[in-house]
Amino acid sequence: MAFLVWLAIGLGMIWLSRKTKEDIPVIATAVSGAISLIWGFAIAPLPFQMAIEIVGILAIFVSCMGYCDCPPSKLP
Repeated sequence: MAFLVWLAIGLGMIWLSRKTKEDIPVIATAVSGAISLIWGFAIAPLPFQMAIEIVGILAIFVSCMGYCDCPPSKLP
């Protein structure tokens, strides 16, 4: 369950960096948050990693398809 702690710390630090106005603290907290997220994701169990990857890929796919102006029948 330690991976949940690292993920929570990472998300909290990234949220804090979005609220900070100064340049250096924003960069420092965002990088620290990203490192904490990566660390938490790396030690997470495989089923959790796969679920997050699937959700991420689906979210990117839906986002990219939202920018496509062609109708579905005209797709190659």
